[in-house]
Parts: sequence; structure tokens; C-alpha cells
Amino acid sequence: MPDDESKGLSLQQVSRTLSNLESRIKRIERELNIESAEAEVETPVEALTDTAKSSGENLEIKIGLYWFAKVGIVTLLIGVVLLLLQPYKTLPPSFAPVLGCILAGGSLLISRFLKKTFPLLSGYLLGSALALLFFSTLRLHYFTRQPSLSAGIVETLLLLMVAIVSMIVSVRRKSVYLASISLSMLLIVALLTEHPYSFFTITLIAAVLTCCFTIMYRWESFLIYGVSAIYLTNLIWLLNNPLVGNQLTFRPVPYYATLLILLWPILFSVGTFFRPSKEREQLVVIINTLLNLCLGYGLFLLVTVSEFQNLLTASSLAVSVVFMALAIAFWLKERSRYQTFFYAMTGYAALSIAIVAGFTQPGFFILLCWQSLLVVSTAIWFRSKFIVVTNFVIYSLIFLAYLFLARAIGIASLSFGVVALLSARILNWQQKRLELQTDKMRIAYLVAAFFIFPFALYHSVPKNYVSLSWLAVALVYYVISLVLKNMKYRWMALLTFLMTALYLIIVGITKLEPTFRILSFLALGFVLLVISFIYARTRSKSGS
Repeated sequence: MPDDESKGLSLQQVSRTLSNLESRIKRIERELNIESAEAEVETPVEALTDTAKSSGENLEIKIGLYWFAKVGIVTLLIGVVLLLLQPYKTLPPSFAPVLGCILAGGSLLISRFLKKTFPLLSGYLLGSALALLFFSTLRLHYFTRQPSLSAGIVETLLLLMVAIVSMIVSVRRKSVYLASISLSMLLIVALLTEHPYSFFTITLIAAVLTCCFTIMYRWESFLIYGVSAIYLTNLIWLLNNPLVGNQLTFRPVPYYATLLILLWPILFSVGTFFRPSKEREQLVVIINTLLNLCLGYGLFLLVTVSEFQNLLTASSLAVSVVFMALAIAFWLKERSRYQTFFYAMTGYAALSIAIVAGFTQPGFFILLCWQSLLVVSTAIWFRSKFIVVTNFVIYSLIFLAYLFLARAIGIASLSFGVVALLSARILNWQQKRLELQTDKMRIAYLVAAFFIFPFALYHSVPKNYVSLSWLAVALVYYVISLVLKNMKYRWMALLTFLMTALYLIIVGITKLEPTFRILSFLALGFVLLVISFIYARTRSKSGS
């Protein structure tokens, strides 16, 4: 009997222990968000078909609810606009604008009625009503042979009032959709003005509002639209606004109006500069930066090259200062990687254009080469591997362009080799500041110097002195290796010695004058023996 009781107690303990284990396992699965084995067993075809049905229903709802509403509103709006564009010869000129205002008011009433039950459709109707009200006001003076208002100033003020009201509504609704419509209204009003002061004032207001809304409501997509629309508006206006039938040509504007284009990149950079520090550089931020740079600098360069070529150097220097200041600002604020890279590279590009515009060939190639050293130095401060790699590619392209385009390769071409050596040295000196292993980049610069120096000397010095100049370069490499205790320079010295010996054997015996041939062979042989003696002593010391 005691044995039976003890067996009963042990079985109860085992079952209790198993139930405790099962509850703990379920708790762990719940914390780790892991489906249990039972759930895995119970998810066959039926669950998959239910999922497929739900996804299909969701797609159907999106198309029927969202897209049909958008397309339907746009279609109705186009139809009403076409209706208002009719001439109505037998009716007074104000008939079409008044009809448009009545239809806009009806849309506002329907939008207000549907605000609680169908908020999505209500918002679309509200936007279309504001757009229709703006077009009706536009119809008072434009799109007709008999305008109701003959004064363009009164028409402009009315359009501005409608745009401001629309902007206020978009702020109250906190709707990026309505804000985009309101911004479009402002830019249309700007396009209809002829005076530069009026145009730049209205576009400045539009740019400031774009940045404010982006910062306040984190509307990154609105910033993309604002950047694109404002730059496009500037381009159309500067091209004499061909949309209203004017001849396609650059509008005669003073130079200060061109300089005002530089305000837009500064303003639009504010939209991403003051975003919360916890937000990283997401794709939308990178897209905004690229749009701001490409459209802003592209527009400024287009106008400057077309209308103010004599001021291209000064203009490009101003652009370089502006974009380098923005790059520094983003780096100091958030240690930005991408925005710092894009703004800095645009600043370097503007500086390159200033050099090309201000100097003649081949002088600007040499200055561009030394600019490469400046880029490497600032890249180290920015800790940017992108700038270092991109700069080496550009440095190589500049050298190739120099080879193909320069009329004669002179002693100044040695600058490319000097810059390569200094760049490699700077990268080695500050390698801890960069986010990449700089050894490959240093080797790339050293390889460039290794080939550039013999090439430049071959084309710069008299033929009788080529081998002696190469010998001097090899000795310089060897001295640098001793001072810096760097094996890479020793290898460069050894390979340059070998190159010199091959040159003497292949070319020196047949083409050099006897005196220089003898002198070159004696100098090379003596130097090689001395170096061999130094290596022998070094080996004996290490062996002892």
C-alpha cells in the first residue's frame, strides 16, 4: 500500500512538473514571438487561402476606395475646367468665373457634409473645390478674349488671396495633399508676374513655407515636390514663360537675380537640417539632397553660362563657398555621411569650374591636380571614404584628360606625381580618422606616382638626361624610405632602378650620345653597387 501511494505521489509530481514546463515554454514562445509546434501543424491550405483572400480583398478595397476616388475627382475637375473654358459668346464675360465659383461652393458644401462619414472623399472634394475656385479666379483675366478684369495687378491679388486661403485650410487640416495644391497655386501666380521682384518674392514665400511645413509636420515627400516645383518654376520664368505663348529665350534679368537662385539650395537644406536628430539619413532625405543640388546648381550654372559668362569664375567660387559651408554644417550637426558627401562634392565641382573658367590650358589641369590634394585633406576631416575614393577617380580622369588634351607635356606635369605622393602621405598620417582601410588607397596613389614621374620626366627633360632624372627619382624614393622607415618607398626605388636599367639597355645604347651613354651607365652601376653594399651590411647586422 505505501508503495502504491508513493507511486501515485510520484506520478502527480511528474505531471505537475510537465505542466509547469509546458506553461514556461509557452511563455517563452510568447515573449520571443515564436509560433508553437501546434500552430505550425494547424496552418495548412485553408489558412493560406484565407490569407490570399484577405490580401485580394485589401487590394480591391484600395483600388475601389482610394484610386477610383482620386481618378473620379480628377476626371470631374477636368470636365468642369473644360466647361468653364467655353467661350459663351451670348453671355456676359463673368458668367464662366461665376459658374466656377458656384460649383466650387457646391463642392465645399458636399465636402463638409461628408467630413464625418467619408473623410477621405471629403478631403478630395475639398482639394478639388479649392483648385476650381483658383481656376475660376484665373478665368477672370486669362483664357478668354473678353476678360472680366483688365488689370493684371487686381487679378494677381485675387489669386494670391485664394492661394493663401487654400494654404490656411491645408494647415488646419494638416494635409500634405492640400498643401501641395496650395503651393502649386502660389507658383502659378509667380509665373504670371513679369517683374523680377514680384516673382522672387512669391517664390521665396513658397520656398519658406515648403521648409516650414517639412520641419513642422515631417512631410519629406512634400519637400521633394516643393524642391522640384520651385526649381521648375524658376526655369520656366527665366526662359520667358513659354507656357503663356512667349518666345522661348532667356529673360533679361540683372545679375543679382541670378545670385538669388543660390538662396533656394540654402533654404531647402534647412528642411533636412532641422529634422529630429534621432532620424537617420533615410532614402527620402538623400533624394531631397540630390534634387536640391542637381536642380539648384544646374539652374544656376545654366543661367550663368548662358547670360553671364564673364562672371562664371566669380559665380562658381560663390557656389563653392555656399556648398562647402553646407557640407561643414551637416558634418558638425550630425556627422552626416551622405549629405556631407553630396554638398562637398558639389562644392569641389564648382571650384573646378571656376579654375577651368579662370585659367587657360594646360594651367588649369595643374591647378585641378593640386585641388585634389585639398579634397583629400577635407575628406579626412569629414571622415568620408566616399570623398577619398571619388577624388582618386577624378584625379585619374584629370591626368588622362591632361595627357590627351595638353598640347605639350612640360615639367609642370610633375605636379601630378607630387600630389600623389603627398596624398598617400596624408592618408597614412591620418588613417585613424577615416572609416576605411586606407592602405589600398595609399597604394593606388603610390602606383600613380611611380608611373607619372618617369612619364613626365621622359617628356620634360632632354633625352640625354632621362635616365639620370629617373635615377634621381629612385634615390629620392630610397631616402624617403629611410626617413619614414616605409617598405613601400623602397620597392618604388628598386622598381625605378630596374626601369632605368631597362631603359639604358633598350634605348641608351642606340640613341644616347656617347658621353651621356657612358655617364648614365657609370652612374647607374655605381648607385646599384652602393645600394647592394647597404643591403649586405644590413643583412650582416641583422644576422649578427
